[in-house]
Amino acid sequence: MKLSVVITTRNEADNIANCIKPFDAFRDDVEVIVVDNSSTDDTALIAQNAGARVLVKGPERSAQRNLGWRESSSEWVIILDADMILPLKTIEEILALADSSEGSAADAYWIPEVRTGEGIRVKARNFERSFYDGTCVDALRLFKRSVLEKTGGYDENLIAGPEDWDLDVRVLASGAKCAVLGGHLIHNEKRLSFKRMLEKKAYYSKSMAAYCLKWKGNPVLKKQLGFYYRFLGVFIENGKWKKLLKHPILAAVMYFERVAVGFTYLCNRG
Repeated sequence: MKLSVVITTRNEADNIANCIKPFDAFRDDVEVIVVDNSSTDDTALIAQNAGARVLVKGPERSAQRNLGWRESSSEWVIILDADMILPLKTIEEILALADSSEGSAADAYWIPEVRTGEGIRVKARNFERSFYDGTCVDALRLFKRSVLEKTGGYDENLIAGPEDWDLDVRVLASGAKCAVLGGHLIHNEKRLSFKRMLEKKAYYSKSMAAYCLKWKGNPVLKKQLGFYYRFLGVFIENGKWKKLLKHPILAAVMYFERVAVGFTYLCNRG
């Protein structure tokens, strides 16, 4: 196997088949491992019928992800959520990296995200996400197995959000070379209303205290949670400010949501 796909689930019957299906054409090179957190719907059965190996683990996705990559058998591991879909060209790009006789350009990769749906909010969220690729507010998803072994994978004391950032900090500190993948993944957030988005952010915020304590004094933490970088720096660095001028309406909607998310974080942080 050239690539192991680790998908964490909890009551994802509506999404899991769509997440697994793109890998059907690559079954000689790709294994799919679904780590389910004791779903009460048909998630596990659907995943099994779709050809995935199904494991059970909880209570949160840090533990699920660690079980998945440790049980995998490939040199490369990609970590996905059930509402994510990899286009065929992106899978082909990853397999080409794994198959290269010269080795890959990096040891771990950030993968740009494109959210599905219609309307100005979706356009604004995709606009916002385009500023984050490869920054300290992005999250690595594709790893050489050796990188996960060296770092120990996800910190199981961190849950619901900061475990991604924590692993990025440790991967970069290990000396691993990281890059942005050329292809993208599709993030299916059609059902994510504005209210639901704020509820998710509130849940994530409650677990930030442990992450902040772990990395207290680290300059990366200051950028990730500081007002300047999150509201200005990440949007203007490396000439990205030109995009704000080209798309003022999207920028305005984006900033409205950023302010709402920031207020939610302040009200709910642990």
